[in-house]
Amino acid sequence: MRPYALRSVAVLVGVVIAAAALTLYIGKYTRQPTPVAATATGPGHAKLTLGTTPAVGSLGGNPTWVSYLVRRDGGWDHTTTYELPEDSLVDIRIYQFDSATGLRNPFLSQVQGTVGGEMKVDGRTVRSIEPAAASHTFTVPELGVIVPLPGVPEDASKQCEQMPCSLTDAHRTVEFTIRIPPGSDEYRWQCFVPCAAGFVNGNGGPMQTVGYMDGYLRAG
Repeated sequence: MRPYALRSVAVLVGVVIAAAALTLYIGKYTRQPTPVAATATGPGHAKLTLGTTPAVGSLGGNPTWVSYLVRRDGGWDHTTTYELPEDSLVDIRIYQFDSATGLRNPFLSQVQGTVGGEMKVDGRTVRSIEPAAASHTFTVPELGVIVPLPGVPEDASKQCEQMPCSLTDAHRTVEFTIRIPPGSDEYRWQCFVPCAAGFVNGNGGPMQTVGYMDGYLRAG
């Protein structure tokens, strides 16, 4: 085979490999999970119950990855896309099963954008937590929402290492209310704690994958 023909074959193989890699990336890291709708609790009011876990286990395609999940019908669904009524107040409860990682930016330890600028942690109203105590955040930049989630103490008994976790396992309960503006829209939310163990600076893998530590709020 002539040199130019060999080069053409090499280029063609390279294109095929690149296309396959791109298809794999799109399928694995940008796939939209099936959305779960918040539960209506009255006119202009709804509720949503979430959970965090050190490892998603059998509920996810990457069992060792840290993840958010949603509580529904007494069990856990592995999705991070939630449908919320527009022009409403949404009460969010998060069962936090993970230990502390700590924040690199103390600004994120301040509760912001919630109704009253506050949240409840295990029933106690607070406006901030110690930056080193943070495990994850629930952050919606377009709505100005920042909610830091304190971690489960390292010495707590009956810790859950991976989903499915039980509410009898050690956890923190974080509650807050956010206001969804009028009009249909989609808001990106994510965790800003670098909690992806095994990835550079803790920011790869689940931190950049919809369905694990980030997702969407769909108002409509």
